[in-house]
Amino acid sequence: MKTRKQPDHVLITGATGAIGSALALEYAAPGVQLTLQGRREAVLLELATRCREKGAEVCTQVLDLRDRPALLAWVRELCQCDTPDLVISNAGLNTNTGAAGQGEPFAEVEALVEVNVLAAMALVSELIPAMRQRGSGQIVLISSLGSYYGLPMTPSYCASKAALRVYGAALRSWLHAEGIRVNVVLPGYVASPMCAAMPGPKPFLWQPDRAARHIRQRLEWDWARISFPFPLNLGVWLLSLLPACLAMPIAKLFGYGR
Repeated sequence: MKTRKQPDHVLITGATGAIGSALALEYAAPGVQLTLQGRREAVLLELATRCREKGAEVCTQVLDLRDRPALLAWVRELCQCDTPDLVISNAGLNTNTGAAGQGEPFAEVEALVEVNVLAAMALVSELIPAMRQRGSGQIVLISSLGSYYGLPMTPSYCASKAALRVYGAALRSWLHAEGIRVNVVLPGYVASPMCAAMPGPKPFLWQPDRAARHIRQRLEWDWARISFPFPLNLGVWLLSLLPACLAMPIAKLFGYGR
């Protein structure tokens, strides 16, 4: 497969998370400009130091992505100076129905949608005009294998990731002819505090550095959908094709049900 030119400027939101920080370190190299966003300043600064040690130039932005006016202003200013070549929308929240299945607190659901969906869309909407004017760029949306089949423990999370998957597919069809690549990443379980807090079994768990290497390679190949690990990705996709009367008992058999 054809390998494309390495990006000079990479922007990563949610850079203080497990996948985000692993991707930052994966791309950190001499001649690369990294723009890293996160909410936890101390963690972000430590990550920036590690990336600089690998030769990258690093700018950091401490920002709560639920503040969409601030997000839009930051991205607008960034594009006026140097529009990123590669943008990875990775920031995300999770919530669940609780150990006793009591339900998701709506305040947590609202925050989740604001970060997982609306912030990602706001980021992309502000980037597209600059990328279209330049005639190039790559936008990456971090979705989830949970977007294929809604897990009963994390309905809002799965719904938000399904929105990103469909949104990314539509963007790819729209922007492909203008030299802008759009890719959707569909990870399974990647070791992180957020993953550990999720209820249910976690088969085929990957470490973040392995996930980052896998994602980078397939972004270079411009895969529309990057799903892993096998065979979990195949199983979840097949589950999504079945009628509910079959899918629900099968999911329950594997520990995903009540």
